[in-house]
Amino acid sequence: MLTVEAGFDWSLLTGSLASVSLFAERKLLEVRISNGKPGSDGAEALQRLAAAPPDDTITLVLLPKLERSQLQAKWFQALEKAAVVIEAKALGRAELPGWISRRLQQQGLQLTAEALAFFADRVEGNLLAAKQEVDKLALLYPAGELGLPQLQQAVANVARFDVFQLSTAWLAGDGARVLRMLDGLLAEGEAPVLVLWSFSEDIRMLIRPGRGLKEGRSVRDLARDLRLWGDKQRLAEPALRRIGARKLMAALQECARIDQQIKGVAAGDPWQTLRRLASLLAG
Repeated sequence: MLTVEAGFDWSLLTGSLASVSLFAERKLLEVRISNGKPGSDGAEALQRLAAAPPDDTITLVLLPKLERSQLQAKWFQALEKAAVVIEAKALGRAELPGWISRRLQQQGLQLTAEALAFFADRVEGNLLAAKQEVDKLALLYPAGELGLPQLQQAVANVARFDVFQLSTAWLAGDGARVLRMLDGLLAEGEAPVLVLWSFSEDIRMLIRPGRGLKEGRSVRDLARDLRLWGDKQRLAEPALRRIGARKLMAALQECARIDQQIKGVAAGDPWQTLRRLASLLAG
């Protein structure tokens, strides 16, 4: 396995492809590019690989989610033509109940709507544990429909969150979910300064398009200029209209107070103030 980091020597790829396996006719080579940016030397090496892949080696190139410019790069297009490209999209909160239902149906189980919502809340962000909870239900109960009382007894709280999911929750106005995320991040020992950064960046992100809309610019143009993609592009305008400019400025001032609390120069618990900030933005 080759892990591409800063200063990576791409001649290692050439050497690995040229080496001969002592124990098998074919070998597997895994190339991990964690930032999706191979650089000029890496781009040339990957294009050479795509042009003449060795017959005795199966090469896996693992990449994160790529931006449009990366998808249009010559090295990626060369790999796309020569290889099989498999995209493993992250499973969002909206898709999670369907994912759970399909796997329970394979076990002959169904959930009431209330029980399904409870299950999704307990396993969000942790698909491996979600699959284990599905298997556990299949062992505990016979085929049929399960309600909330059974799930409350059987399903553990294994949800896992990261700060980059917070904005989707409060932009959508889902106050219960964003508070649940904050409780989870606190329990996992997340630094409040990183949570504050997430809130303040997204608040500023909403303030800028608000000014643009007043100037008569379209949402599409603003989204492109501010690099809003995916859920943020979809949720930004409704959130802006729901919250309003006055509340956004008040929220930004609250971020400054939380920063002072984290640094110890203002009284109060930053996590409790973050909860109030989340309620303000989501409500």
